[in-house]
Amino acid sequence: MSLAVGATLSPSAYWYLARGTGAVALVLLTASVVIGIVGSVRVVTARWPRFAIDAVHRDVSLLVIVVLAIHIVTSVLDGFAPITLLDGVIPFNSPYRPLWLGLGTLSFDLLVAIAVTSIVRRRLGYRAWRTVHWLAYASWPVAVLHGLGTGSDVKQWWMLALTVICIVAVLAAVWTRIAHVSSEHAGLRAPATALAVITPVGLMIFTIAGPLQTGWARRAGTPSSLLGKSASSSAAAARSTASAGSPSPGGTRPPALRGPFVSTVAGNVHERPAAGGAVVDLVLNVRGQARGVLRVRIAGTPIGAGLSMTGSQVDLALAGVPSVLEGTIDSLRGSEFSARLTDSQGSAVEVHAALQIDIQSDSVTGTLSGTPEHG
Repeated sequence: MSLAVGATLSPSAYWYLARGTGAVALVLLTASVVIGIVGSVRVVTARWPRFAIDAVHRDVSLLVIVVLAIHIVTSVLDGFAPITLLDGVIPFNSPYRPLWLGLGTLSFDLLVAIAVTSIVRRRLGYRAWRTVHWLAYASWPVAVLHGLGTGSDVKQWWMLALTVICIVAVLAAVWTRIAHVSSEHAGLRAPATALAVITPVGLMIFTIAGPLQTGWARRAGTPSSLLGKSASSSAAAARSTASAGSPSPGGTRPPALRGPFVSTVAGNVHERPAAGGAVVDLVLNVRGQARGVLRVRIAGTPIGAGLSMTGSQVDLALAGVPSVLEGTIDSLRGSEFSARLTDSQGSAVEVHAALQIDIQSDSVTGTLSGTPEHG
């Protein structure tokens, strides 16, 4: 049964806004491109005269820039990735997924350039403005690559479906435009057709071979400090800590826990978005009647103001205990949890943690109590 994690462990509102505005921006940019392509065919009706189509195209394009600005600001305020507002305007400058984040920045810069040149269109001249305006079409595939390469929802079916719909919409508009190419520009049909075929095929191959594969976050350029250690590596590190003070083979084996204990804990909590929800990692130093390191990982999906737990891992390395105690959370209520942990020798201990989490500093304090099970 899934239990809700307290609000202190839930993803921030900025994270939801960043995700939402990213998806909305893709839809609006697609609409802008489709309207621009179809509008160039000069398809007008009494209900939709040319000036009306141009007005809708302009308004949608401006709305894209506004939504993208919100997307950038909320991504910075979320604080998960080490990005700044400067990274939102200078491409390929961020330490976080520099290529894929840079493509998003480049797409935004192209759209801003179009908006600025449109304002000074009369001074710039129609030909120069038209040349810059073509950048709107280039910004679309760049934005799609950005979303696939660094989007937090890329493995979600709804995001993949939304991306496919956007690609199909643009392809339909392109094919419509190709069908209306005048005889004097007939030579452009072949390369335009080839581009319309190669682009979706290339995006499909890239998505399957890249973002949908395990380990993409690391290959995309996510700093190692944000990747979060896997449960196995956490356990290995905990084993190293526990065994550091263990005697050599043949020596006296350190005693296991012989009675209940109550200790204080202090450390940090780190939350990161993951496919379908979020992952919360806690690394806590244990002090008092028992000493060591407690590592906790909770994975889940957002529900209300908290998180519905879908998986967990608890590793407890204690001084004097020859191997790491491992297990999963049995009961979770807000920032309190209980777990049954066992080690490689078959020893078991029931633990209960009562934590206080400071969301401003991401620091954690509290108590850890344990009761060994004696067979």
